[in-house]
Amino acid sequence: MKTSLSRRRFLALSTAAAAGATFCQIPQVLRAAKLAGDDPFDGWPIGVQSYSLRNFNTLEAIRHIQGMGLHYAEFYSKHLALNASDDQIAETKKLLASAEITLNAHGVSGFTKDHEANRKVFAFAKRAGIKNITANPQPDAFDSLDKLVAEYDIRICIHNHGPGALFDKISSVLDAVEGRDPRIGACVDTGHFIRSGEDPVEAVRRIKDRVFACHLKDDTHKGDKGSHNVVIGKANLDVPGMFKALRDIKFPADGSISLEYEANPDNPIDDMKQCVAVIRESLAKVSS
Repeated sequence: MKTSLSRRRFLALSTAAAAGATFCQIPQVLRAAKLAGDDPFDGWPIGVQSYSLRNFNTLEAIRHIQGMGLHYAEFYSKHLALNASDDQIAETKKLLASAEITLNAHGVSGFTKDHEANRKVFAFAKRAGIKNITANPQPDAFDSLDKLVAEYDIRICIHNHGPGALFDKISSVLDAVEGRDPRIGACVDTGHFIRSGEDPVEAVRRIKDRVFACHLKDDTHKGDKGSHNVVIGKANLDVPGMFKALRDIKFPADGSISLEYEANPDNPIDDMKQCVAVIRESLAKVSS
C-alpha cells in the first residue's frame, strides 16, 4: 500500500519531534525524506486555536482548518471538553485524522492548588495525545503543576492575557517559571502582549527555551484595552521577526503555533486565510 505524501510528512516530522528536533533541523529532515516541497510551512506546526471558530461546531471547525491548508490545531473546551469520554475523544481524533490535522495543544485551562482537579486535566491531555496545555494558573498552583508535568511528561504553557491580568507582562511570566520544572513554560500570545504594551518578539527572546506555544494575533493599539484583532502584520506584530526569534530559541518541533483570530466570529474565514498567507510569506523570508 502506498503511503501518501501527507502521511509520510507526518511520520517524518513525528520521528523528528520524538528525537527532540528543533526548527533549525526540520528542513533537513524534510529534505532527507524528500518532502521539502510538500510543506509550505517548512515543518513548523502552524495551526489554529479553535476559539477563532467558536461559532462553529467541531466538524465545521475541523473542515475550516483543513480548508486553510493547515495540519495542526489547539482546541478549546467547546470543540473538545475536558470531561470528554474516551469515545468522544476517539471520535474527535478520527475526524481530525480524516482531515490530516494533529491536535498538538489544548486550552486555555485554569489551575489552582487543587491537585486532584489539576490531575484530571493532565489525564485528559494524556488520553487525547496532547503534549501542550495552554494555561492560566493561579500562583498557588505551581507546586502541583511541578509534580504533574513530571508525572505525565506534558508541558504547561502559561498564557499571558491583556492589561491587568495575572500574566500581562514578560516579567510576570519569567517570575512564574523561575526555578520550576523545565516543562513549565509559556504560550506567547502576541496580541495580548501588544495590548499590555510589551513586544512579543522580545518576549520570545527573553523567555527563550521555555516558549512551547504561541498564539499568533495582531492588535491595533499598544497598551489599549479597546484594541481589537486585525490580520496579522497589519498593525503592530512583526511576523517575520517572530519566526526569526522562534527559530533562534530552537522552538521545539512538537510545540504549538496557533493562529488565533478573535474578530468577526460569525465569518472569520477570509481574514484567517489572509493571516495564513502572511505566515507563509514570513516563513519564506526567514528561510531565505
